[in-house]
Amino acid sequence: MLPSIEPSEVGATGLLWLFLSYGYILYKASNMIAEGSDLLLLVPSVAGIVGSIILPILGAVPDGAIMLFSGLGDKEQAQETLSIGVGALAGSTIMLLTIPFSLSLFAGRVDLDDKKVPLYTKKPKLHQQGGINHLLFRTGVAISQEVKFGALIMVCTTIPYFLIQVPASFLHGPLEEVATGEKAWALAGFIVCLVGFVSYLFIQVRIANKGEDRLKRLAVMKKLINAGKISMSGAMADAVKAAQKLEKTATTDGGYQSIADGSVNGPSATVRSFMDDFLREAFNFYDMTKNNSLDRNEVKVFCRDFHEDISGKEIDNLFDLYDGDGDGSISFEEFVTACYNIIVTNIEGKAPETSKSQPIVRSFLLPADEDTEEEEEDLPEDISKLSPKQQQRAIIKQALTMLTLGTALVLLFSDPMVDVLQEMATRINISPFYVSFVLAPLAANASEVIASRYYAAKKTRKTITVSLTALEGAACMNNTFCLSIFMGLIYVRGLAWHYTAETIAIVVVQLIMGIAVQ
Repeated sequence: MLPSIEPSEVGATGLLWLFLSYGYILYKASNMIAEGSDLLLLVPSVAGIVGSIILPILGAVPDGAIMLFSGLGDKEQAQETLSIGVGALAGSTIMLLTIPFSLSLFAGRVDLDDKKVPLYTKKPKLHQQGGINHLLFRTGVAISQEVKFGALIMVCTTIPYFLIQVPASFLHGPLEEVATGEKAWALAGFIVCLVGFVSYLFIQVRIANKGEDRLKRLAVMKKLINAGKISMSGAMADAVKAAQKLEKTATTDGGYQSIADGSVNGPSATVRSFMDDFLREAFNFYDMTKNNSLDRNEVKVFCRDFHEDISGKEIDNLFDLYDGDGDGSISFEEFVTACYNIIVTNIEGKAPETSKSQPIVRSFLLPADEDTEEEEEDLPEDISKLSPKQQQRAIIKQALTMLTLGTALVLLFSDPMVDVLQEMATRINISPFYVSFVLAPLAANASEVIASRYYAAKKTRKTITVSLTALEGAACMNNTFCLSIFMGLIYVRGLAWHYTAETIAIVVVQLIMGIAVQ
């Protein structure tokens, strides 16, 4: 099985090179899985199932693969290498709820008023002056009901740990006898893990069906538009079409009027609500004069920045259509309706121009301290220049490619990574658990760290909710999907669970964080 280099046959520098190589590959693979899942969120026909089922499962694949391979092979060796899997589980769960959580809180903090209420509408949102006292007691974030509910679910999913740990605490003697005594409890834990896993996915599906997952979808849309991967029409066209079909708000002949025809059709209530959330931040950013309206030039800059290659004449016609009083500006409501007309015009199949103009401003979606040169995976072509239908096809193709390649790399390199971690532990004469606890999450969970901080740094109620609930969801998957792998290995292979301190650490951290956000 590739790769075939035996860690025991290389020197210290060779072992370090293997760790860095495998770790980097697993890091890139987990990023591919995360980005592929994000891309699929832009396809309305599958967004619900992707966000509620596919994304959580694939997000847990890197950790799960390491845990699975740690319990395979010769039984005696598997009992020893199982510590690597437990270390990865503990390290992943504890890291997610400490480092990324604290970074998200720090990046997403805003000033508080005298009643300790976050001032999200204040400009600027964060007062840069002040010492440690101001940082600790005068800044903070809003904890939404979604975050509180996610924490409650996370705590409930720790039940399987008690099922295996409580009886394990009373079993003593040779490992074979301990394993025999734990077998029935491992089966019970496995069943409870599966029940918890299915229940968690069911809850996510219900959330998606209620439309409560749109915070994540909106955040992904903004991120991809900022990266130049997709236009506004490409991101929202299918969502608009789906809502129009559902609510039958199209024109009587089933089509839409173009901008040139002077359409004044507005979006339905559902579409308008979605577009309001999507466009509010952009409207405020491009409103340079802060008079709650946009002039003609500001609208043109917006269209270029959002990769809408429509002619200047069409923009002028559209602007004149909504500038009813002729004062040279349009309100936010008129701006949303204008953007809606741009989208439905593109739905008709209007061929985009081949303009090579570059965006004048592309920083409104990023926090002030964020590097706009952040590395992004390039799509095979500039899909922001394609029609919305072609953009959706390119998105699906790219997403499936990234998901397939990322998953394949994880499955291929997780097994040799376990061998490398085991060899490192042997050479430095410490438990494999500690090596895995520290090093495995760096490769498997780095994408969660980056993504959570990215969303939190937007400093809005919605983005901090997306950031924190994603971390809680990852912990839930560790407690169900990943832990079920251990329970299955213990039951099927007759391995022993003797990780009392590790279990206590995992559960206590989750209990503390669960209580802290209530």
